[in-house]
Amino acid sequence: MEKKYTIVIGPHHKLWSVDLKEIWRYRDLIQLFVKRNIVVQYKQTVLGPLWYIIQPVLTVIMNMVVFGGIAKMSTDSIPQPLFYMAGNICWFYFSDCLNQTSSTFISNQAMFGKVYFPRLVVPIATVLSNLLRFGIQVALFVVLYLYFFVKGAPIQPNWYILLTPIFVVMLAGLGLGFGILVSSMTTKYRDLTILFTFIVQLWMYGTPIVYPLSMVPEGTLRTFILANPMTSIIEAFKYATLGQGFFSWWALGYSFVFMSILLVLGVVVFNKVQRSFMDTV
Repeated sequence: MEKKYTIVIGPHHKLWSVDLKEIWRYRDLIQLFVKRNIVVQYKQTVLGPLWYIIQPVLTVIMNMVVFGGIAKMSTDSIPQPLFYMAGNICWFYFSDCLNQTSSTFISNQAMFGKVYFPRLVVPIATVLSNLLRFGIQVALFVVLYLYFFVKGAPIQPNWYILLTPIFVVMLAGLGLGFGILVSSMTTKYRDLTILFTFIVQLWMYGTPIVYPLSMVPEGTLRTFILANPMTSIIEAFKYATLGQGFFSWWALGYSFVFMSILLVLGVVVFNKVQRSFMDTV
């Protein structure tokens, strides 16, 4: 009898070779990875998912003490807790996606060596699982927002708030793109992991999270900060929700194009590395 195969596994002949249909066929596996990431992260912890709330609250308090109290940095008349929370929840989601996907090959090398499935399933599941944490922190932001709104704080939401899903997609795309690119490079050069962790920490201070872009004078420094693709996203989110910040369609377009190119480059390098990954590690 003639043998028939439902799935044929073969080598990729092109660097840009993303079989979206294959990834869709493994959607159940993506769901399992998402559940695994959520459960494992706070397994055997006392507070569990409460850390999703504790982390941003403690971070905002520290920002208020250091940058608002000691450094006396302006928040453009926005209440400090609200201003810092708006920037931090965006940065947390981006950095979580980046840091966790950047260890894709190293963290899953045992599983990758035993069974076949599209390797991009793992970083995609990481980005999706981080949405839970982001959603909880957004809910905390909304509660804080309503509190200050009722108190009469000078916050002015506008119709740009409808662009929030696009902002989230761009944050996820940047985190995924940088993450799989770093993951591909660190399979051979492990010290790059330490270097990039340090770069991400510095990157946060190059992004207007604890300070408004309006306090940066025109010149080289402002141009450098605007070249950061995260700047326009976080500033646009603040403008949409708080009514204060920098909003520019050109800047958002730049970040979107940057994200698109980064994803293509990341997938190309990722596909190239996965062919000989097991021989390298």
